[in-house]
Amino acid sequence: MVVIADKGTTSIGLVHEALYGAVQRGIDVQPVLREAGIDPGLLDAPQARVSAMAFSRLWVALADRLDDEFFAIDAHPLRRGSFRLMCHVALGCHSLEQALRRILSFLRATLDDIHGELTFQDNWTVLIIHDQGIERRLFSYGTWLILVHGLLCWLGGRRLPIHSISFRPAQPLDDSDYRLRFCESLTFGAGPTTVWFDRDLLGLKVVQTPATLTSFLEEAPGNLLVKYRNGESTGAKVRQRLRGVDPESWPEFDRLAKSLGTSSSTLQRRLQSEGLSYQRLKDDLRRDMAIHLLGREELTVNDVALQAGFQDASAFHRAFKKWTGVSPGFYRRAGPDEK
Repeated sequence: MVVIADKGTTSIGLVHEALYGAVQRGIDVQPVLREAGIDPGLLDAPQARVSAMAFSRLWVALADRLDDEFFAIDAHPLRRGSFRLMCHVALGCHSLEQALRRILSFLRATLDDIHGELTFQDNWTVLIIHDQGIERRLFSYGTWLILVHGLLCWLGGRRLPIHSISFRPAQPLDDSDYRLRFCESLTFGAGPTTVWFDRDLLGLKVVQTPATLTSFLEEAPGNLLVKYRNGESTGAKVRQRLRGVDPESWPEFDRLAKSLGTSSSTLQRRLQSEGLSYQRLKDDLRRDMAIHLLGREELTVNDVALQAGFQDASAFHRAFKKWTGVSPGFYRRAGPDEK
């Protein structure tokens, strides 16, 4: 088996959200999708997902087309190069608290509709995302937070765990992308959108320098989407344990629980609290592996089936269509995934 990095996938719902601003402006998004390596036919498949790298390329392609690194969400565009400038603004800080204050000031000066306020409550840092009193799309708050949280994590040289988030918009049908990126403790339909994390984290030092900025920017925004994902959930820990192991060698549930230092009943209860099961986790990981592998030109569909743990290509086709709503051919037509 060829081991691939577990970069995960992004729902087609978020692809629609990313395209929304461009579509509203009457822009033909077909060339943008082609540049990102996303087959337009996937837009009509509600269960479909795209690789994290494909979504990253979509973000870049839309930023180039719109001259806006914020998906045309705000009334004022975040002009191309703004994120780079925000990085430079934050690099000269000593602590993450000072860096966060500069980041918030920068975004307050560049965006009109959304801005953040830093507050404290006991041992918690509470970041309030203000929206001028007008409820925005969930994608708006999530994208703003990815920019802020992702940059802050990089500056500190580690993922900064988010304790909980209360979003103003109603809960979507599928909130897995938000749980995967931020944290398990999400509530919806709240008052102002608020983000809670440990106050002590802001006392950490900024460890990055101008010398490390170049490689960070070369990998952005993909690193913001993948590197600083929520790794604290039980589902993430199980997925990490399975990653890099041939699917045919994945352990039985009891053995998996033992390897994680817990009982089968406790592990099952924890997964259920996250809306997961062991079978679903295995299916999701196989699906994500297959989506990445289908983007590799040197592999045939049969090769992908074998590496995803299927001895029979027809069984792989059936499973893949059940997982995504489309055939493997949709992903093969989109072209190479690693660009």
